[in-house]
Amino acid sequence: MSTKNESPIAAAEPQKPQGWLNRTVVGAGLTSALGDFCYETTTVILPGFLAVLGIPAAALGVIEGVADAVASFTKMISGYIADKLGRRKLLVLIGYALTPAGQVLIAMAAGWPLLLLGRLVSWFGKGLRGPLRDAIVIQAVSAETRGRAFGFHRATDTIGAVAGPLLGVALLGLAQDWPWPDAAGPFRFVLWLSVIPGVLAVLSFLMLVQDPQHSPNPALKFFRSLRGLPSRFKRYLGAVGLFGIGDFSHSLLILAATSLLTESLGVVHAAQVAGLLYVWRNVVQVAASYPIGALADRVGHMSVLVTGYVLGALTAILTALAFWFGIHSIMLLGVIFFIAGLYVAVQEALEPTVTAEMVQSDTLATSYGALGTVNGAAKFISSAAVGVIWSTVSPVLSFGLAAGVMLAGTLVLLSVRNAHESAFKTR
Repeated sequence: MSTKNESPIAAAEPQKPQGWLNRTVVGAGLTSALGDFCYETTTVILPGFLAVLGIPAAALGVIEGVADAVASFTKMISGYIADKLGRRKLLVLIGYALTPAGQVLIAMAAGWPLLLLGRLVSWFGKGLRGPLRDAIVIQAVSAETRGRAFGFHRATDTIGAVAGPLLGVALLGLAQDWPWPDAAGPFRFVLWLSVIPGVLAVLSFLMLVQDPQHSPNPALKFFRSLRGLPSRFKRYLGAVGLFGIGDFSHSLLILAATSLLTESLGVVHAAQVAGLLYVWRNVVQVAASYPIGALADRVGHMSVLVTGYVLGALTAILTALAFWFGIHSIMLLGVIFFIAGLYVAVQEALEPTVTAEMVQSDTLATSYGALGTVNGAAKFISSAAVGVIWSTVSPVLSFGLAAGVMLAGTLVLLSVRNAHESAFKTR
């Protein structure tokens, strides 16, 4: 891809932001770190929590898939409302407040219905805030530094995803020796503590983040705005969606590690090790996010994103092989989580960056909403399908099919990139 990351947004912005490491970028990163500290703690212990409650893998897949679907459709509506009214910060604050509220419901759950409700509340909040926060960040920096800004944001975001699960696993190990009425007691203890950083995230965004000036667009119509999105962006969404149909929730990756290690370690210790592997995945993401963003600013965002998609498919292939050969090696599982961390770093830093190159500023939040909706709807299909096929047929088939779909999405994205480069060269 050409190193000229030109965007129609640049022409529409009245002022060019000065410096990418500004108060808004740092504040959004700190807020995201606290938010991730809250809900990623749940992500890492939820598979073990379900195991002690006797809830099967199919239920986890459905819970995660439905939650992703709710978040995705919320992103679409919230992006449209923000572009129409010109107000974003209040909606973001509400979104962050819903995460600890969902944690409370999960901590009280004794079966899958309340778990599902808690996850839905948390993910509704995630969907509400995601595109609006990204739009605030993207308009706080220049077009030439978007990769670095988003790489930095995703790195700080993932620090919380490292610290939260790491502390959660440590507290789980400490609390398992305390007197509890049942095996779920240590898990509930960690879930209740995770509410604290969720509340701090709301305060951080309120005090630190400044929403760049954004004029309301009262004439904006929902379906008309979607139809008016650029055709190349729609083709890009098709590639993202196809890849996403195979891009299962990494809660299932944690469950895979737990299942593979349970025979040799026991369920509680296996859950702890799987949680630490997920922390390792997040450490890789933290370390890789900024360098990946900086590299993409130089060599082209789309090209690096294609590479990330290849790594995503490789993660699914290796997970299928781990079940096929009955891998019990923590080191080999660590390699799978390492590759997963790399591809998520690429995906989260560059999917919104590529989006910003393709759309106008007055529909930026709507476009991010469309991106989130496509991603979430696809992940609903993927997580539910992988969980159900795992439970009813075999994990080898479930992860193998996921890998095939992810490879197909990678090929479509490659064709979109090639078409974009050809069009740019003919100008």
